[in-house]
Amino acid sequence: MDNKVLLGKRIRELRKRNNLKQEKLAELVGLEPTSISNIENGYNYPSFQNLEKIANALDVTFVDIFKFEQHKETENLIAEINQILKNNPEKTKDFYKIIKALAE
Repeated sequence: MDNKVLLGKRIRELRKRNNLKQEKLAELVGLEPTSISNIENGYNYPSFQNLEKIANALDVTFVDIFKFEQHKETENLIAEINQILKNNPEKTKDFYKIIKALAE
């Protein structure tokens, strides 16, 4: 998945977490609702200035906006999990307990 799509998904996630509709975020940022939609759907990157306004409206930092690892493809997530387990074999039982609890 390309970064434009990942960024859009993350902005949508943060907007929903703040219980904002696209129209309200657009109003707060000074953009048209279609611009917010295009950003969230991964069609357009926001400019640096608009990204700053979006972060402020959502009360998050730039770092928070770019934390979109959870939106990666499933295969990539599994590979990363396997790498973490390989690098931390002593944590395997803890990982298992967490995954088992989440799956139930």
